[in-house]
Amino acid sequence: MTKKKTILSGIQPSGKLHIGNYFGAIRQHIAMQDQGDAFYFIANYHSLTSLNDGKKLYQNTIDVTLDYLALGLNPEKATFFAQSDVPQVTELAWILATLTPVSLMEKGVSYKDKIAAGLSPNIGLFTYPILQAADILIYHSDVVPVGEDQKQNIEICRDLAGKFNRAYDGEFLIIPEEYIVKSVAVVPGTDGRKMSKSYKNTIPMFEEGKPLKKVLMSIETDSKALEEPKDPEKDNVFALIKLFADESKQTEIADKYRAGGYGYGHAKLELLELVEEYFADAREKRKELEQDLNYVMDVLTEGGKKARERAESVMEPIREVTGLVRNF
Repeated sequence: MTKKKTILSGIQPSGKLHIGNYFGAIRQHIAMQDQGDAFYFIANYHSLTSLNDGKKLYQNTIDVTLDYLALGLNPEKATFFAQSDVPQVTELAWILATLTPVSLMEKGVSYKDKIAAGLSPNIGLFTYPILQAADILIYHSDVVPVGEDQKQNIEICRDLAGKFNRAYDGEFLIIPEEYIVKSVAVVPGTDGRKMSKSYKNTIPMFEEGKPLKKVLMSIETDSKALEEPKDPEKDNVFALIKLFADESKQTEIADKYRAGGYGYGHAKLELLELVEEYFADAREKRKELEQDLNYVMDVLTEGGKKARERAESVMEPIREVTGLVRNF
């Protein structure tokens, strides 16, 4: 019997999840829960690099769980848990840190990008890839679905796993492979840059009505007049429309752009309709789940228990080979 591949990915609870999170990661997570042994975690340790509000972090953790369950995560198929419920991950992170050259961290593109975006250059942010590597390696993960911007961090993870295996002369850690969906690797935000909470340019998934309309109407466009023909492939609104519309609808809207007499306001209203329709069922499911928070907490509790069991099985031989537990 062929062993199912272990799939691992995480998401930060640093604020409301948005459509960039959905198309860049969550949609793949939901689809892949049927393709292997899936472990998905809420990266609350990682979020401490930018969020220092305990009550907000706790609420964000609940909100992320609600979002995933509403969007179709099945806790009978996938192990869903909070990162902090698995203490073995920080244990492994320290061990990996002792093998990590400072120069490797200094090359981190993600770190440089976050500092440029205004985040504090703290040590947690600097060593983020080491903890991320531990997140992946502690479950013997085979496949890691991530966004294009995380590709370097997966390479660092693979490098650290190889360093550990060579240092202790054995196959203690599995070398994982990244899984990136190229067509939606970067989802544009309201200002045209990559959608990110750091840039404050996000479109929340579960917003509706006037608040959602206000966000969509703020999407930046060029200054072409209503009557002028427009190139849909150079427009932020159309880039978002393509995520929600089928091929026929995309063609219909693209033709309106090129014909003239179709303004960006019209396109934004069509996008509003598409977004509302796309998330309608999930939005209602989320409202139902909000009335049963005991179930939501049970999902995290059971997921944490299963994750700890897997993590402990990986850590036992590592403690022995490193001498942290006597084996002689």
